Amino acid sequence: MRSRQTAERLGIEEAHMLEFEQFNAIWEQRMQEYEKSAEEGLEKLKEKHLAEILAFQEEWQNKLPRKPKLSKELLNMRKIQDTLARQERYQEAQKIKFKADEREAWELARLQDQLSQTLAAKEQRIRQKQHSELTGLAKRIQRGREEYKGLRQSELERRLQRYKNVKDDLTSKQNIETNSFNRLMASKLKTDKNT
Repeated sequence: MRSRQTAERLGIEEAHMLEFEQFNAIWEQRMQEYEKSAEEGLEKLKEKHLAEILAFQEEWQNKLPRKPKLSKELLNMRKIQDTLARQERYQEAQKIKFKADEREAWELARLQDQLSQTLAAKEQRIRQKQHSELTGLAKRIQRGREEYKGLRQSELERRLQRYKNVKDDLTSKQNIETNSFNRLMASKLKTDKNT
């Protein structure tokens, strides 16, 4: 009887260990699939962000004016230069040309600086939006990871409780069986002594 009871207890423990190994294998696979999916999601978002930045830069390259809009003052200086040159007043035309060239260089630099600042500000807003999206996705991934861990832990606790209940039930049944057997043997010994 004791060997049968020991075999029953060992059978339950072996079944529990097998179930526990399967449980761990299943959850490891689930976590690996989740991590792979999360990594793919992050990569897709990064690719989307890169495409957005490249599209923005290309769009602005296409929008750049081929011929910048110059000030009325500069255009007036160029007219005076042309007029003086036609009148063969080359020295005065040369002075005006020098001033107009300086003015044009200053205006072009100012326009380029303004355009650069505008583009940098817009690109910065895009990058901030992208950073927020990436941060949000990373937080959702972490929340999902924590939910998976919580689900695993609660399922593990349920399985451990079920194992404990089965083991306690078996121990109780075996104790009852042992006590019944001992009472039976004790009464049999009494009857054998009395006869």
